This record gives sequence, C-alpha cells and structure tokens, in this order.
Amino acid sequence: MKTLLVLAILLSLVPDLAHTSPIVEASELKGDLTISAATSTTDAFTELVKQFRKVNKGVKVRLNFGSSSTLVAQIQSGAPSDIMASADLATLDKLVASGNVAVTPKVFARNSMVIAVKPGNPKSVRSIADLAALSFIALCGKTVPCGVYASSVLTRAGVVVAESKVTRGIDVKATLSAVSNGDADAAIVYKTDVLAAKKTVIGIDIPSAQNVKAMYGIAPVRGSKNPANAKAFIDFVMSEQGWQILKSFGFERP
Repeated sequence: MKTLLVLAILLSLVPDLAHTSPIVEASELKGDLTISAATSTTDAFTELVKQFRKVNKGVKVRLNFGSSSTLVAQIQSGAPSDIMASADLATLDKLVASGNVAVTPKVFARNSMVIAVKPGNPKSVRSIADLAALSFIALCGKTVPCGVYASSVLTRAGVVVAESKVTRGIDVKATLSAVSNGDADAAIVYKTDVLAAKKTVIGIDIPSAQNVKAMYGIAPVRGSKNPANAKAFIDFVMSEQGWQILKSFGFERP
C-alpha cells in the first residue's frame, strides 16, 4: 500500500503533458531574406514574417511592398529579391518568361473584389451599376492586378465608366485612400483591404456572377543568394499555420 501511495504522489507531480505548450525548436537557418510582395498582402505578410521568425531567429527578413507590376519591373531590372508574392498569376508569368522565376509559382490564397464607399454610404451605392452615375470612382492603375480585376468586374456587369470620372491609384491602398479622403465617391478594391481599413470605409459585396477571384501566387526568384531561406518561408506560407494567418486577414483558400 505504501508503494502505491508513493507512486500516486509521484504521478501527481508529473506535468499534464496534454496541456503543456509544444516545444518550438529554433531552426539553423541564418542570413537575409528579401520578400517582394503585393501591397494587398501588407498586413498578412507582416504577421507571417513575425511568426516565421519565432522559429527562424537567425534570418533577417526585409519586406518590400508595392503593386505587383512595379515589383516585377524592379526584379527584371536587377533589384535584389529572394521571393515574389503577387496578387495575380499573370504578373508572375512575366517573371517566368523573363527567366527570373524558374519554377511553377504556387497559389497560396484567393481574394475577391468589393465596392468601397465612405461610412454611411452617402451616395447610396448598392451595385456596380450605380458607379456610372457617380462623379468620381477610384480604380487601380490599368496594368496593376487590382485595376485589371476591377476592369473585368465592370465588363461582367456591363457597366461603362468614363475615364474622365476615374482616378487611378498606384496600388490598392492608394486607391482606397481616394475614397476615405473624399477624392472619390467609391472604389473597386480587394475585400481584404476594406477589412484592413476598418472604420474609414465600408464594403458593398459584388455578386459572384459579376465578381472575379484574385489568385495570389508565390515563387522564389532565380539567382537568390538565400535559396534555403526562401524555400523555408514559402513552405511556411503554404502550411496550415500560414493559411490560418492568411484567413485571419480575410483571404480565401486557393
């Protein structure tokens, strides 16, 4: 009996393994990592990098955000980058064609387009059709992915907006700012950016028949001096933990 009592006491002192935090082992990766990523991924990728570095403390990460078309031009001009994350696949295809990307890009998330208006919807915008009657609407540049997607939305809806009524932003955040600053009555932007803007704008859903699915792709840049770091980060983005982070910022599964 005494033996059983001593055994019971010892077992009671052992931690409940089912409720202890998992041990996160640090990796041996070291060096730099430069990530060129679409502006619409700013908040999500900032968090992805934060979580990535909890395990890869030896990796120094630099994030370079911009419109996908601008980032492609930078890489093709020789700007150093280890990874390209684009808001569309067509832009990445340009890097494949120019030899700057040597592997098939991976789709890591999807996004959708919404109409952004000021809180309270002062112009009573209900649909894409209402945009034609507004004084000014904001769209991304014609060659920027969010501008290409917006053009597709207008075409699908059969709506024509005179270019004289359009103010163009260099990227999605600049386009959204035109609405929040009062320079435009509405904008067609990504759902995730309206969510990130919180109370400065509100979003109006676009029916699926008129909407498009923005496909986000990621790939290592050919000639990277940090291929192991690039692979590790891409693997993290494609992991379940990476997906949960992307989901928390409003992205959809690829």
